Parts: sequence; structure tokens; C-alpha cells
Amino acid sequence: MKDYINIGRIVAAFGLQGEVILKHALGKKTVLKDMEAIFIEEHKGSYLPYFVESSKAKDTEETYIKLEGVNTRETAARLASKNVWLLDVDFRKLAGKTAPISLLGFEVITDEDENLGPIEEVIEQPHQVLLRISLDGKEALIPLHAASLDRIDHKQKQVHVILPDGLLDIYR
Repeated sequence: MKDYINIGRIVAAFGLQGEVILKHALGKKTVLKDMEAIFIEEHKGSYLPYFVESSKAKDTEETYIKLEGVNTRETAARLASKNVWLLDVDFRKLAGKTAPISLLGFEVITDEDENLGPIEEVIEQPHQVLLRISLDGKEALIPLHAASLDRIDHKQKQVHVILPDGLLDIYR
């Protein structure tokens, strides 16, 4: 099983030649350069490859993409609101180093040096980021904001956090 990372979704068709607008969380202006394919989730858990003909960054959150075989506005419109995934190796090349999504796969380490496990999902909220991990077989959400973030070690792929007393007791 290949590792896929959800980077965003197609929000609309653009123009008359079948281009689409990808709204992503990569944290920087992104052109899908040297990217052979993106994967679109047509049905839950079903990732179909679409080959990228060209792409152009609109801003830090949106990219225009021309996909092979998608040549009309109507065909492009059918892809609207579909989730877009990349292979993990491609995702690591594109994600901005400061973007919260780049923390996927990092280990969460508490101030008592307890390894809580890898980050499975990054949920961006207006005033904080939530890190979803599996803790003792249950889903746990770890808040990440100025008061709880100790440091991020990019070399060791670790996020060091200072958690409020009792937070982990909720999940255990």
C-alpha cells in the first residue's frame, strides 16, 4: 500500500480548456513541476491517477492545473469538490517547511520525553492547529499553538509539546 497525503481539493473548473483550480494546504505558491500525477479521490478510498500536463500558481493556496484527458469545462467541473492526494515522496518535495501540513509523519514528544506516536493528520483551525494521532488505539487531538509548542526538530522529525495537565487522561 502506497502512502498518500491529502493536500486539498479541486474547488472549480477554470477556463474552457478543462483546467481546474486546486485549493491546497502546502503553505507556499506551488507549481506541480516534475510531478507526474496527482490522485483524485473519485470514491472514498479510491485514488485515481491524473497526469499533469501543466500547472500555474495563483497564490499560496491555489494552483491552476491542466490534467491529461480533461479537455472541456464540463469534464473539469465533474472533478469539483473532489479531494486531491499526492504520494508521500512527492508531497515532501512540495510542502513548505513552515506549513503545518509538513508535520505529517513527525513524532509527537511530550515535555516528559514520552513519544505519543506519529502525526496522522494536521487540522488547521483559526487560532491553533490540531494534530491527530492514535493513542492507545484511540484517536487523540493534540492542540498546537504558542503555549503548547516547545520546538520542532526537523532533522529528527519530532514535534516537542508542553501539554496541559490531564489532556492525555481524556484519551486513556
